[in-house]
Amino acid sequence: MHFLSPLLFLSGLAAGASLQQVTNFGANTSGTKMYIYVPDNIAAKPAVIVAIHYCSGTANAYYTNTPYATLAEKYGFVVIYPESPYSGTCWDVSSKEALTHNGGADSNSIANMVSYTLNKYNGDKSRVFVTGTSSGAMMTNVLAATYPDVFAAGIAYAGVPATCFYTGTVDGWNSTCSQGQLNLSQEYWANAALNAYPGYTGPRPRMRIHHGTADTTLYPQNYYETIKQWTGVFGYSTTPSATYPNTPRSPYTRYVFGPNVEGILGEGITHSIDIFGDADMEWFGFTGSSTTTKTSGPTSTLTTTKTTTTTKSATATPTSGSGGAQYAQCGGIGWTGATTCASPYTCKKMNDCEYILFS
Repeated sequence: MHFLSPLLFLSGLAAGASLQQVTNFGANTSGTKMYIYVPDNIAAKPAVIVAIHYCSGTANAYYTNTPYATLAEKYGFVVIYPESPYSGTCWDVSSKEALTHNGGADSNSIANMVSYTLNKYNGDKSRVFVTGTSSGAMMTNVLAATYPDVFAAGIAYAGVPATCFYTGTVDGWNSTCSQGQLNLSQEYWANAALNAYPGYTGPRPRMRIHHGTADTTLYPQNYYETIKQWTGVFGYSTTPSATYPNTPRSPYTRYVFGPNVEGILGEGITHSIDIFGDADMEWFGFTGSSTTTKTSGPTSTLTTTKTTTTTKSATATPTSGSGGAQYAQCGGIGWTGATTCASPYTCKKMNDCEYILFS
């Protein structure tokens, strides 16, 4: 089962440059399509933004209905618009290959699109960014985890944490994740991201996470789990260090967790989430005081648990006992945790990655 994401606002595209397909950009095991927008006003050493569409979307739809092409004319960067090869056009954020550095699948194809663009247009390797909506936001988090050496910053609009959608199948659907039924530790989610690129010790992309509190497609619990993931990677508390109401505008609130992680939560906002192009430009460092410098986070398994409860979900919280948790997802890549429920509960094994409270 796939979901539809709403059309976004029209972007007022420039009349000169246009969206063009690139058919030979390098290794592409998944058959992902590449489209690119090169502005008339291209910089001498342009930055690159990867803008990733939602389920049911296309590269052309995201090009037409988001502001990035217009902003490219203003700031001189190049925009890559990947297009999913699958029926329903969701992204593969569920297979082991997609969730592993250089594992193949869509994530590797998109990384190769970036390499092609940097080489062809003399791009600035230190200023490569990624953003997306819904399924595209899921891929944004996956790319930040699997290719931290490529991306300087990411912005996810209504997605889920990297590895949350794991099923072990290509282009799979994980209802447990989509329905916000996971409430796992900061340590779990951080390690899930870190383990996507084993042995990597370099800097990590700065992340900004957008979500709506009334999202019933990808439930708002996914916002809190994604915040756990990236605050864990950078060693921040899940308690915000600063809060800015009505930012970028009402009814959204901006939460700062540290220099490299922010959240923007929209009160009463559904899956029809707004895209804030000007704020995106600030986060990516084209305007304002935001920096694109990447900061190294932990590079191996965390040694301490820093979880601070930030959830508003009514789902069961994992609790330890003689067995494992009352409710737990045990299928993240490299999982070594419990495969039985805590006494006195009984769990039903749903598949190789999920154990659900049964009675």
